[in-house]
Amino acid sequence: MSIGEFPVILSLMQRISCIGDVMKKSLSLILSLIILPGLFCVTVCAEEVHTSARASALYCVNNATFLYEDNADERLPMASTTKILTALITLEEAAQDNRSVTFTQEMTAEGSSMYLQIGEQVRLHDLAVGMLMQSGNDAANAAAIAISGSYEAFAKRMNDRVAEIGMKDSHFVTPSGLDDDDHYSTARDMALLMAAAMENDDFRSITAQTSMTVDFIEPADKRVAYPNHNKLLRLYEGCIGGKTGYTDLAGRCLVSCAERDGLRLIAVTLDDGDDWDDHMALYDDAFSHYTLYTPDSYVTYYASVVGGETDQAALCIPKDSSFVIPAPSADRIRQTVYLPSFVYAPLKRGDTISRIVYTFDDKKIAEVPLRSADTIDYDDRPRGLIQLIKDVLKWHS
Repeated sequence: MSIGEFPVILSLMQRISCIGDVMKKSLSLILSLIILPGLFCVTVCAEEVHTSARASALYCVNNATFLYEDNADERLPMASTTKILTALITLEEAAQDNRSVTFTQEMTAEGSSMYLQIGEQVRLHDLAVGMLMQSGNDAANAAAIAISGSYEAFAKRMNDRVAEIGMKDSHFVTPSGLDDDDHYSTARDMALLMAAAMENDDFRSITAQTSMTVDFIEPADKRVAYPNHNKLLRLYEGCIGGKTGYTDLAGRCLVSCAERDGLRLIAVTLDDGDDWDDHMALYDDAFSHYTLYTPDSYVTYYASVVGGETDQAALCIPKDSSFVIPAPSADRIRQTVYLPSFVYAPLKRGDTISRIVYTFDDKKIAEVPLRSADTIDYDDRPRGLIQLIKDVLKWHS
């Protein structure tokens, strides 16, 4: 609702003051639903795609919507896809202090490895490389001990981060993902985790590489190239990252991310013997049915300003206002711009003033804000009575 609409709403509320309490409450509720705008995105669903997974999900990052779910809320072991969280925490720590870590007996682990030897030294950032390329259990253990002092303390940090992300059906015990009865997640939660991890610049850069080289601190002449186990980087156009996992209990697990023309998707399969093909099928279906629509953020709208140092406010669409639509159908998108008759100073740059509503085949699919492009302060100069009357007439004309 624009600021200029307040007097209209107030007048209308005053006119219903003589109506009974029940009717007044009903009308007030209706008015609040009409006049309180909020961001809205159409919920889209992918075409039915069969996977071999025990649990699977396809998540659209752009509008935070699950396009496909199959048993996505079942709590299951997720094997080394656990290292998405371990690597994310490690990279966040390394951004503050990329310290050297000496590998000790306590950090040794069975299973996949970046082949660290006792006494060798690498930096925290390179431990994350070892996790995301080689799926090193030794790297995950080393990072956990180096950061938190014990596996138990690191597990608490993991679960604290899980709560922050909004993963409601997950509990982490091990930094590597080795089986434990209390170590589990869901396809839905792992998609949310990957979305959060891809917001980290270092994580996003590492997970996109087909291989990376680690220079050891000790021995100083040791340099090892580690290949990425995620074959989708080579198999699928648009794949920009992911993490594999496997244990006898968990089966084959895969979390991946793909992006085309700004549309970013995350696929998750747990206990899936055909995970590479299933991920590609999920992506193919979604990319063929949906696309990203980006409103023109360079168009400027204007609203009159009451009491400001200038009498007009420039209003713009935020640059991050893209939303998902059925593809190809951009020519069927219609927009309705709601501009207030006037707004009151002061205004800050970025203040939400009004909105644009987008429809597809006459159905509302999205609403984006119009925000002030500039800061406009009060005009506190003295004004004579005649000038004030002229201003009022101009504002209400």
